[in-house]
Amino acid sequence: MREIIFDTETTGFDPKTGDRLVEIGCVELIDRRETGVTFHAYFNPERDMPAAAEAVHGLSIQFLSDKPLFAARVDELLEFFGDAPLIAHNAAFDFGFVNAELARIGRPALDMARMCCTVQMARKLHPGAKHSLDALCTRYGIDRSHRVKHGALLDAELLAHLYIEMTGGRQIGLGLAASAAPTLSPEAGLVIPRDGARPFREPRPHMASAAELARHAEFVAGLNQPLWLDTV
Repeated sequence: MREIIFDTETTGFDPKTGDRLVEIGCVELIDRRETGVTFHAYFNPERDMPAAAEAVHGLSIQFLSDKPLFAARVDELLEFFGDAPLIAHNAAFDFGFVNAELARIGRPALDMARMCCTVQMARKLHPGAKHSLDALCTRYGIDRSHRVKHGALLDAELLAHLYIEMTGGRQIGLGLAASAAPTLSPEAGLVIPRDGARPFREPRPHMASAAELARHAEFVAGLNQPLWLDTV
């Protein structure tokens, strides 16, 4: 199963009041494992950068002034997204900014049904606790010592580690390897390893034999004042 973890940086909190997307970072997961494939882009917001926002992510308008507009890289971004579920921390915020940028250039919005929010997941798993990315990384033992300021790709990578831990950790199933997963033989009704290396063995009997039951009864009869008789 392919999933995309993503994070955004912006000029503020509300695209409806003119705030813009300035950075997006995406990490690809397949079967809850990072593939090493990422997408990262900065965008020229065509406006000033408030000091409060720059203090969070460190992106100045001078740095962003020569970066491409969102429209120039939107096709790359949507191709990377594909039809995969999209996971973000406080996902409504990130979806809101991406969809605002899409609307600005006349492109269809992302389907909100694709949205998975790790904040909502954390609230169900840890009610009453802190649900910031920093707090959850601390809870799950994820190293964030290199996170001095917010950065979309760095935060997406941290969130990928967090999402994996919140959904069962690195080993989701009980199998040790895909090649060792058993298959069924419909004709024989037997479990056969895929590599064919191990022979099938009949299950061991799990009930005591008549001889074993007789020996047990003889042993119990020879006990001197067993404790359970005190309760009879």
